[in-house]
Amino acid sequence: MTAATADSAKGKPANMGLVVAAAAAGTAFEWYDFFLFVPLAGIISKTFFAGLNETAGYVFALGAFAAGFAFRPLGALIFGRIGDRLGRKGTFLITMSLMGVATFAIGLVPTYAQAGIIAPVIFLCLRLAQGLALGGEWGGAAIYIAEHTPAGKRGYLGSWLGGSAAFGLGGALIVVLIVRTIVGEANFAAWGWRLPFLVSAALLAISIWIRLKLSESPLFEEMREEGTRSEKPYVESFLQWPNLKIVLIALFAVMIAQGAVWYTCFFYAQFFMENVIKVPPATVNEIMIALVIVSIPLYLFFGWLSDRIGRKKVMVSGMILATIAFFPGFHMITQTANPALAHAQTTSPVTVIADPAECSLQFDPVGKSQFRTSCDIAKSVLATSGVSYFNQSAPAGTLAQVKIGEVMVPSADGTALDTKGLTALKAETSGRIKAALATAGYPAKADPAQINLIGLFGVLLIFVVGATALYGPQPAALVELFPTRIRYTALSLPYHIGTGWIGGFLPAASFAMVAAKGDIYFGLWYPVVWTTIAILCTLFFLPETKDRDLRF
Repeated sequence: MTAATADSAKGKPANMGLVVAAAAAGTAFEWYDFFLFVPLAGIISKTFFAGLNETAGYVFALGAFAAGFAFRPLGALIFGRIGDRLGRKGTFLITMSLMGVATFAIGLVPTYAQAGIIAPVIFLCLRLAQGLALGGEWGGAAIYIAEHTPAGKRGYLGSWLGGSAAFGLGGALIVVLIVRTIVGEANFAAWGWRLPFLVSAALLAISIWIRLKLSESPLFEEMREEGTRSEKPYVESFLQWPNLKIVLIALFAVMIAQGAVWYTCFFYAQFFMENVIKVPPATVNEIMIALVIVSIPLYLFFGWLSDRIGRKKVMVSGMILATIAFFPGFHMITQTANPALAHAQTTSPVTVIADPAECSLQFDPVGKSQFRTSCDIAKSVLATSGVSYFNQSAPAGTLAQVKIGEVMVPSADGTALDTKGLTALKAETSGRIKAALATAGYPAKADPAQINLIGLFGVLLIFVVGATALYGPQPAALVELFPTRIRYTALSLPYHIGTGWIGGFLPAASFAMVAAKGDIYFGLWYPVVWTTIAILCTLFFLPETKDRDLRF
């Protein structure tokens, strides 16, 4: 055994500063890599999906974002088994290296203009590799910290992983903002976006160097010496009811809320401000950086609080706060960030009057649909302009019209046109609808002079309190739920289904819901429903675990 492990086995305390710093630093690096996509989604859609129209390109980019999350449960299964069989330390060294190589390579991928369809294919494959890597990272870091920590401090020390996620997201936003400022917007869109990905090579080297200083978890070493490691982690975790029951409780009581609340707070709110109500990207970046900085001590506070009053009380309080705050909060975001848009929606409501048979979902994950009908063309213009609208049925075969206040603007039908003619028709129709919107007081973009930054920050801070109250105690709570011999496998899967599927698909799913309904706030039902389910499962099924002995 190493010296640090020997000390732990003899009852001497491990160097907890090194344990927490190494686990958190590596996790922050991996989150930095994965979160780079968020502020760059618009540029990535134009760089790798330039063969599609603007709406389809952005939706396809959201799909690529979600695809990375979709593969996280698979990574959890692969690396969870390795972690339970071969050890915690070696496993998250592998995951970190895979993440670093994939991220660096994204900075080298040719554009669609240079390589055609091969460019988005390579990009998507690298996103999938990132998803696999992240699937094995978080659980290993949470377990590693908890298995070194006495019960009375597990909530606080584990909450540093929440802080590390904030450091990763904040680091990504800060690096993007710095590069954008230095090279200028035009150069950043052309080639400067690659620099944040390439910088990750240096961060990878630092993170690996720090983690190489770690020793193996003392509880894992005990299992190895006693020969009690699980021979079949999958069978024990998912085919034996007592353990499967815990997996399901972890998923439905904690993780679906984590995916819904945290990603609404830090991802969908950013998407909503920048792409729906048209706040300038630099302003959005600055606000999100400030929120991330403020969130770090909140993670630590709620982790500490859970050591005093219990994990369950703190986490369910965060869920309830977020669920109550989302709908009124997002309305206030519009009022504080783009008051002209909020006023226009009240004084000049928009209605699409069309034959329902000609109206399809404004959601195209494969970029094939061209939205040719008059209804689809009208709704496409409104959806990409961040304008809420009502739907009113018209007789079959009627040309769709957009009613803006009392003004009627006819749409146009492009079902019989070729691609070039359709493009011209859409541009002409879009110009007419947008001109009428402007006359009715709908702004093309938010006016920076009218943005109430203090009010906007205050609303978002409420979301952050809910998200950090849920996430801060979560690492300790999940580790404490599962037996040591299958902990890595059993913990990682529900975590990454919740964050990878519920959270990862949130932007694309909410976008589809908004476009279908015509209400820019309708997508909030996605996180609200998931979180409500989690609240009920937490109250009725989740046990309190804060004083559990991890040697079981």
